Amino acid sequence: MHQPKIYPVILCGGSGTRLWPLSRKSYPKQFAKLASDLTLFQETAVRLNGPSFAPPVVVTGSDFRFIVTQQLAEIGVDPGAVLIEPEGRNTAPAILAAALHIQSQDPDGVMLVAPSDHVIRQSDGFEAAVQTARNEAMHGKLVTFGITPDRPETGYGYLEVQKTDVPAAALGLSRFVEKPDLETARRMLADGSYLWNAGIFCFSTGALIEAFKMHAPSFLSPVERALNAAQVDLGFLRLDPQSWSLVPDDSIDYAIMEKADNLSVVPLLGGWSDLGGWDAVWREEELDDHGVACRGSVTAIGCSDALLWSEDPELELVGIGLDGVVAIAMPDAVLIAAKDRAQEVKSAVAALKSRNARQAETFPVDHRPWGWFESLAIGERFQVKRIVVKPGAALSLQSHHHRAEHWIVVQGTAKVTIGESINLVAENESVYVPLGEIHRLENPGKVPVVMIEVQTGSYLGEDDIIRYEDVYARGQGAKG
Repeated sequence: MHQPKIYPVILCGGSGTRLWPLSRKSYPKQFAKLASDLTLFQETAVRLNGPSFAPPVVVTGSDFRFIVTQQLAEIGVDPGAVLIEPEGRNTAPAILAAALHIQSQDPDGVMLVAPSDHVIRQSDGFEAAVQTARNEAMHGKLVTFGITPDRPETGYGYLEVQKTDVPAAALGLSRFVEKPDLETARRMLADGSYLWNAGIFCFSTGALIEAFKMHAPSFLSPVERALNAAQVDLGFLRLDPQSWSLVPDDSIDYAIMEKADNLSVVPLLGGWSDLGGWDAVWREEELDDHGVACRGSVTAIGCSDALLWSEDPELELVGIGLDGVVAIAMPDAVLIAAKDRAQEVKSAVAALKSRNARQAETFPVDHRPWGWFESLAIGERFQVKRIVVKPGAALSLQSHHHRAEHWIVVQGTAKVTIGESINLVAENESVYVPLGEIHRLENPGKVPVVMIEVQTGSYLGEDDIIRYEDVYARGQGAKG
């Protein structure tokens, strides 16, 4: 039988709460380097790249679109399409939109749906499982992937499967099991007929669309309209917001998988984690003889069964006599928690949000399509930032109602527009941008431009911006 290429569908949303403070809503965990020198998103893209795969389809939100394309470019992966959701509506509509898009390109397409924030250590085992799943999908099966549990985990859903003696064979699925309590998880582990639900799926586009027609027909019309009315924007495909707002909010498990009867489970052997909490990160780290994992500028003295992690090279994290503790230090926030209560971090995020703490959702470093900036100091009528502009990139032509700016270039050479004047500003040179003046900052060189910006004025918010020209097609009031 002809083996069609597999269309990877990478789901790239996320609220950034489970690995706070390293992961936040503005920059969730898939964009962080947690398991290697690549980000989790990049690891996923590399895993789904090669002779068996078509270019990936990425489904993400507007805030992450430039991060997605930048991180793919860094690893030399060209996406087939980047679908922009106007708002997150869970996995069912995202996967259906991808299926409809792929089917319009290839009516016989087989799609492999994967979250962008998982770790899979054994590439050979993953590739073998994918080939088994593709064969099942070509015969009309809706395939989910299962992980053999090695502990009574309460943070995962489970799959009750029909066992077979045939190695590497797909298994029949008896039922889905919700996240259990500890005693139930222990019984299922001892039973041996249960796998963790990995949240990875494989099906032909035709079989999936038929499943939606049968089990969740209310999704089809609004998702089709959102795709048909989608707007191409700088290579992104923006789904229509009005149609998308009518789409039900539901997961693919609830909408389709738990109702269908043409299901298969493919075991994925070893080396998988969804990094669903700091306890999961600890399990993936290299441990010393006392079960301690250290990352960054860290000193552990007399500690055991602990994770110590510092993301600030200027901050030395020292732990003394810690046992069963997670300690995570960021430049603007520190988390200290019992490791067995790491799943409760999202409660801390909720508490911070309730009092409008910036650290709940955003970082001091703010990523933009042209580079990034971070706030160094904030006062009543001033703010100091470090701004880094990538080679060849440019900020929008803009002005501000409420602030003036003083720019000091400390690395590289900037091309600066102020009113009708355009000049090159080299290292250790500065310029002044008066309040209300139209201006732009560009990097015409081959190395990043690093600049210190001093803002003064009555209001210093990022939404104080009038944008006249922008190569990234952002609207008025959009940041950066």
